[in-house]
Amino acid sequence: MAEHPAYPVGLRLTGRRVVVIGGGQVAQRRLPALIAAGADIVLVSPSATPSVEAMADTGEITWHRRPYEDGDLADAWYALIASSDTEANRLASAEAERRRVWCVRSDDATQATAWTPATGRSEGVTVAVLTGGAPDPRRTAAIRDAVVEGLRDGTLVAPHHRTRTPGVALVGGGPGDPDLITVRGRRLLAEADVVIADRLGPRDLLDELPPHVEVIDAAKIPYGRFMAQEAINNALIEHAKAGKAVVRLKGGDPYVFGRGMEELQALADAGIPCTVVPGISSSISVPGAAGIPVTHRGVAHEFTVVSGHVAPDDARSLVDWEALARLTGTLVILMGVDKIGAIARTLIAHGKNPDTPVALVQEGTTAAQRRVDATLATVGETVTTQDVRPPAVIVIGDVVAVGPARPTT
Repeated sequence: MAEHPAYPVGLRLTGRRVVVIGGGQVAQRRLPALIAAGADIVLVSPSATPSVEAMADTGEITWHRRPYEDGDLADAWYALIASSDTEANRLASAEAERRRVWCVRSDDATQATAWTPATGRSEGVTVAVLTGGAPDPRRTAAIRDAVVEGLRDGTLVAPHHRTRTPGVALVGGGPGDPDLITVRGRRLLAEADVVIADRLGPRDLLDELPPHVEVIDAAKIPYGRFMAQEAINNALIEHAKAGKAVVRLKGGDPYVFGRGMEELQALADAGIPCTVVPGISSSISVPGAAGIPVTHRGVAHEFTVVSGHVAPDDARSLVDWEALARLTGTLVILMGVDKIGAIARTLIAHGKNPDTPVALVQEGTTAAQRRVDATLATVGETVTTQDVRPPAVIVIGDVVAVGPARPTT
């Protein structure tokens, strides 16, 4: 006769006593979920891994530094038995049976009264997978991963049947490679009715959207030269008030020269809820993709990110270029390709070494990525002779030369 399948159930352990026998790798993997569930956790073990010990040091669990003793499972609701002592595991399992405590055993699942499913979470949904018969950890983990990843990136569509609250999500799309958007950003894209996208966002993701999704190119919204941001704000408000789920897809991070706060303030003034999803900033990721660390031990202890869209001698500039010239760390300039000649001259005039290495990384993280190296003295000419065009991230500092040697123009 076929073995009866396990009955799946979700345990609500908030404030309830959970006893863990053994402080090794199994406990290290399982404890975070029990902590997140709000359980009152008691660990019984003579020793523990450094990570488990840190949980005890911070008060997340109570640790009795001794072997298992009969009576340790008194008043417990759930027990995880995972010590390296087989006899102690057997005795603890027997106590759990006597006390009617649900018990999981890592060394012998057939002797346990409960099995731990492979679990994953995505935006309020918990996925728990058990295989029929004896547990098959590898298969259950593979199924769990496939379902959770599908929910996160939108390839497994599970529509909300309750009424959604219309609103806007400001999503940082990362530096350009579609794989570098956050999983939350990708999921929100999959649930959107309207997407208003910047040209520097991960454009390849737009092709994956369902046909009913309206995609609006922010660069093509009708507006006068100085009304661009206001027009985008109005479009966000208009579609959200129409009851649509709107995603404002930006390149990099919404709050790193992305005018994200301006859009959030406009939405707040209109009474529209807004979610901000941080993104990977090009100021760090693009240099990294080109083999340049913005910090390096013994070379740079700080990095500064500057907008270069306004020239140093422009009255609108808020940058203290003289102070930047004195810094010994890394200087990362965004939106500065057409101003880099003037920026370099200003830094040199304030004392920056003309031989300071410079790298320009064009179309970073995309298939068209290109790196051009120069020095502070030659970068203005290099931009012209090498036809470097936006978008490009400019890195100034000794970290440029940390990696494998490259020719300098």
